[in-house]
Amino acid sequence: MRQVQVVPKDNYRLYGAIVAKEVELAHKHKGTFHRSGPKEKDRAKWSHANYDGWLNLARSMGEVVAIEVRSKKPDKEWMLLRALLGFLDRHFAEKIQAINIQMNESYVKPKRRRRRR
Repeated sequence: MRQVQVVPKDNYRLYGAIVAKEVELAHKHKGTFHRSGPKEKDRAKWSHANYDGWLNLARSMGEVVAIEVRSKKPDKEWMLLRALLGFLDRHFAEKIQAINIQMNESYVKPKRRRRRR
């Protein structure tokens, strides 16, 4: 799991703009992210068209957007993260002050035990 914090410039309402952009792209039948969870206030769950996994977006204090990146295949989370960063850069580069990424422990493959004979 990766946790991403997106800090907007000048108290720009970034969360609302991100959700509005996803809706706009969906109406045009474009974009690779789409809403996959129930519609809630200040929260959203998105999936990607090509990569297995999802993003949990939430509006935080100070208009900071907190995003949790999860994948069904933890060694493939980097692809979702890359797609997210590309989306933010393409549409909101001039409105973002900082992006912080926390690399939390993902799935750790258990060691195989050798069978005794």
